[in-house]
Amino acid sequence: MRILILNWRDPKNPKSGGAEQVTMSHAKAWVKNGNSVTWFTSQFTGGSEMEEISGVSIIRSGRVPGVYFRAFLFYLKHREEFDIVIDEIHGIPFFTPLYVRKPKIAFIHEVAIEIWDYMYPFPLNILGKIIERFYFIFYKSILFWTDAPSTIKDLEAFGISATNCTAIACPISNKPLTNLPKKEAVPTFLFVSRIVKMKGIEDVIAAFGLIAKKQPKAQLWIIGNGEAGYVHSLKTLVRKKGLSKHVLFLGRLVEKEKLNRMQRAHLLLHASVREGWGLVVLEAASQGTPSVVYNVSGLCDTVKNAETGVIVSQNTPEELAKETEKLLSDNKRYVRLQKNGLAWVKSFSWKEAGRQSTKLLQDTIKSV
Repeated sequence: MRILILNWRDPKNPKSGGAEQVTMSHAKAWVKNGNSVTWFTSQFTGGSEMEEISGVSIIRSGRVPGVYFRAFLFYLKHREEFDIVIDEIHGIPFFTPLYVRKPKIAFIHEVAIEIWDYMYPFPLNILGKIIERFYFIFYKSILFWTDAPSTIKDLEAFGISATNCTAIACPISNKPLTNLPKKEAVPTFLFVSRIVKMKGIEDVIAAFGLIAKKQPKAQLWIIGNGEAGYVHSLKTLVRKKGLSKHVLFLGRLVEKEKLNRMQRAHLLLHASVREGWGLVVLEAASQGTPSVVYNVSGLCDTVKNAETGVIVSQNTPEELAKETEKLLSDNKRYVRLQKNGLAWVKSFSWKEAGRQSTKLLQDTIKSV
């Protein structure tokens, strides 16, 4: 197959996240199976216009939002070079049903909905919500591919038939531990993500503040990058709460150091508005660290409640803190979640996920 991926970012983009990581893992599997893959994306400072990553041809042109129109022009010029197009949706799609007459798949990690309110000011948030509800009209006959079954339920609310959707779980790329690791001497918590408002970092800090009142030696490690202004505001928030000695902003770490921190921490706290999958939850579980998370799309799939972690009953910092304290006070239960988490992570493999996505593309081409 000759595959074209349209995605607003690529793995080397400074603002890339789990979605790009997952997409690249699938693309690597396609290349390994003898297919050719081209990834058309936006440009970023320092990024070359063309390069190859793990056998995938990366083409960068324009910035967001201009990349969407440039993708249209690129496809018109090179349409005979591809057999199938992956239209990857992050809030805004590439509107391929309007100009791609070949087989195509809409690859969506999460339906934005209230994410618009967290990421954009008025009136852009309202405009984003209107566009999101509008564009699904053009995609009702297109096959949707997503990561989590819960996202399919969100798509149904926008008029997309569940029979037209496929969910393929996202395995981790790192190696799970074989034995449970030694933890920090004091209660230690993790937040791992891009540092943006929609990821719930402010709720995690608020929850940690409540925990620290009862556990004065507790510490919170924040791993990930974000816009300088927003990170500065978070550090100011931490200082005002009197938590500066307890909260450490580590920035984006290399994989080895990130996994080391995951091993040493007791729990990962995740309070996102919604997720496509929540890969960091599985990464933490692979290092013997359970998660306490909000009950939102994506996270409700990566955490098996009361088995591999805890899904709170109410999405509030108070509930997050309460469930965290409750879990840490019960060592027998904690160890059981650790062991179950390791087994849960090992049940996924990129070999199987790559096989599933390859078959999905092949079947889509055959059906046209």
